[in-house]
Amino acid sequence: MSATDFILREATQADLPVLLHFEQELIKAERPFDSTIKEDPVSYYDIAQMIPDENSYVVVVEHDKKIVASGYAQLRRARHYLDHEYYSYLGFMFTLPEFRGKGLNSKIIKALKNWSDEKGLKEMRLTVYDENVPAIKAYEKVGFKKHIIEMRLE
Repeated sequence: MSATDFILREATQADLPVLLHFEQELIKAERPFDSTIKEDPVSYYDIAQMIPDENSYVVVVEHDKKIVASGYAQLRRARHYLDHEYYSYLGFMFTLPEFRGKGLNSKIIKALKNWSDEKGLKEMRLTVYDENVPAIKAYEKVGFKKHIIEMRLE
């Protein structure tokens, strides 16, 4: 499998069944990191609304006409005290287990960065669980740096 075996494209409403499945797989993968996630059924995103939204960019990666990875960028308003008014928030980064380690995360982030640049957004942010070391390494590999830690107390 080479990089040319994968096609990145914008998601469509026809992709929704696969994307909803990916969302549930992502939630299942993140449950061990977060005891505060509600019991099923639970959803993180309104993917159907995000796909046509001009301030969101949902992408998928296909291999042999099968969707194997996803991600999104979304224009968000920054906190009033920051030096930028808007930023690009990344989320829904999911790759089927058998396709991990093939550079798909990098391919998705590059496309999301291009979209963000076209929107004039110079800041990109995402959140990741502190204990999710593989994800942190993947994001650091494409240039992200740890910035802030959110802490909680029950």
